[in-house]
Amino acid sequence: MAGRRDGLLTRPHGSPSRGSRIAAAVAVGILLGCVCAFLYPDGLFRSFSRVQYSADGSFQASVARVLTMVSLGMDLKANVIDVVFMCIDTLVKCETSERTSMLKSENEELKKQVSELIAKLKLTEQSVNQAQKQTLTLGEQPKAGPFGTVKSLRTNPTVVPDESVNTRLANILTKVAVRKELIVALANSNVKDMLELWFQNIKRIGIPNYLVVALDDETERFCNSNEVPVYRRNPDESIDSIGRTGGNHVVSGLKFRILREFLQLGYSILLSDVDIIYLQNPFDHLYRDCDVESMSDGHSNMTAYGYDDVFDEITMGWARYAHTMRIWVYNSGFFYIRPTVPSIELLDRVADRLAHEQAWDQRVFNEELFYPSYPGYDGLHASKRTMDMYLFMNSKVLFKTVRKDAHLRRLKPVIVHVNYHPEKFARMKAVIEFYVNGKQDALDPFPDGSMS
Repeated sequence: MAGRRDGLLTRPHGSPSRGSRIAAAVAVGILLGCVCAFLYPDGLFRSFSRVQYSADGSFQASVARVLTMVSLGMDLKANVIDVVFMCIDTLVKCETSERTSMLKSENEELKKQVSELIAKLKLTEQSVNQAQKQTLTLGEQPKAGPFGTVKSLRTNPTVVPDESVNTRLANILTKVAVRKELIVALANSNVKDMLELWFQNIKRIGIPNYLVVALDDETERFCNSNEVPVYRRNPDESIDSIGRTGGNHVVSGLKFRILREFLQLGYSILLSDVDIIYLQNPFDHLYRDCDVESMSDGHSNMTAYGYDDVFDEITMGWARYAHTMRIWVYNSGFFYIRPTVPSIELLDRVADRLAHEQAWDQRVFNEELFYPSYPGYDGLHASKRTMDMYLFMNSKVLFKTVRKDAHLRRLKPVIVHVNYHPEKFARMKAVIEFYVNGKQDALDPFPDGSMS
């Protein structure tokens, strides 16, 4: 306080002091009081009833009115008050409007900052929990704690990034990725329409960290013309001819080989097919506690998250009932994969099998993830998590269940994957109409299953 008092009292020569300004204000007040007493002997408030605003409500009109009345010899007192009140009214309105706009702007900025802080806090908590588990597991041999307190390690440590694998891709990822994460989609010109719908929705939400791996020149030009981040593989790669001419399943098989480089560079990837509509930012809904986090092809709690399926074999008599553990497969068109050794081993295993077998990539992906070790085979030790089936929704869940339930219709998923239906583009547009544009009957024309 002492420093502030000195600063106010010590002023350059010729500048008015705070005391002089106060004295001037008091003098002006006394002067105005005398004028009012002279002009309004019956009292100021009694005279207020005579005040009337100008027809257009403007300050300039009131001044003009006063001057006119002076020239005509009319009563000046009411018009003086008119001018004063119009000044006060104009100042109050301006201040209120500016203040309201400023408060709205500050409120939006605070909301944005709070959201960013919550996201950072969530990531920090996840990192702390993962670090604690890794320290317990990889450090000195621990003793088992009390009952119910023992937690095993599911979040494997990430690999050391190796930019020598692909320096060109490394430079692109440095610009595109956010917190070493990004969405990656593979596409050729065969899926141009769906690709456009795919990145339009990503842009609409405001997701900055996404990348299209173009498998032909036309797709690369298309992405560049629409300001979409794109990466074109080196043209001398032996698999490029497959990528240029192959259908959906062939392209799906390529992604496991291509994704390996992303993981080697130290980036976590949310692999995405292009028949997906984004309605929220998926990075706000990930747990990041496993090697692989995938959406399910299941359509209920049992099928998506696992259940005890009893097999009945009558000829066995007393032992006729055999219990089996069942879960519907993970969808290989939308999964989050961290840059860990088990994750890279998974990609290597799937890519190798697809190179030597005529097999569906999704089947191989799930077999390598879930099959245990047995004589002659070493299972993969990769941790996995099933995504929430109502947030990361497949089209069977949407068209068979959600659209028919009044409560579930109110939920807003993160993504909708049109994986169960061949008429993909039409259903993708209907999903946008329903969830984005609010057209409540947009999904009604479609049957539960495919149209043919």
